[in-house]
Amino acid sequence: MKQQVSFITFATPDLDEARSFYCAGLGWEPLLDVPGEILFFQVAPGLLLGLFDADSFESDLAGAGNGSTVSGVTIANNVDSRDEVIAVVDQMAAAGATILKPPQDGAFGGIFHAHVADPNGVIWEIAHNPGWRVEADGTVVFG
Repeated sequence: MKQQVSFITFATPDLDEARSFYCAGLGWEPLLDVPGEILFFQVAPGLLLGLFDADSFESDLAGAGNGSTVSGVTIANNVDSRDEVIAVVDQMAAAGATILKPPQDGAFGGIFHAHVADPNGVIWEIAHNPGWRVEADGTVVFG
């Protein structure tokens, strides 16, 4: 198996609310929007974020377990400055997100970050870490 991920998909209890949050609130453009079923967003080169209607998600799992809740997972959006962390968190809150941890210095690594939950409970970490960067091609460089 290649060391790669092409899709990250979350079961979404309210797909219309997710559409409103990501599209209207954050200004994201879906790559594919199938009403009542799934939204796909291109989030990085070769990587899609899928928000899948929870009932359809369960049906797709074919009884393999309760996968309709998200636990122990964050999605990170790394930005270029502390001010940008604050701006993104403010934008997400205005779009209907819940701030779980307001922007602040992290306990380790020189990071400045916040945690925000979208209306369906997907937790985002918005962070600035001057010790590493993401190149234009998506490569992460530490140090």
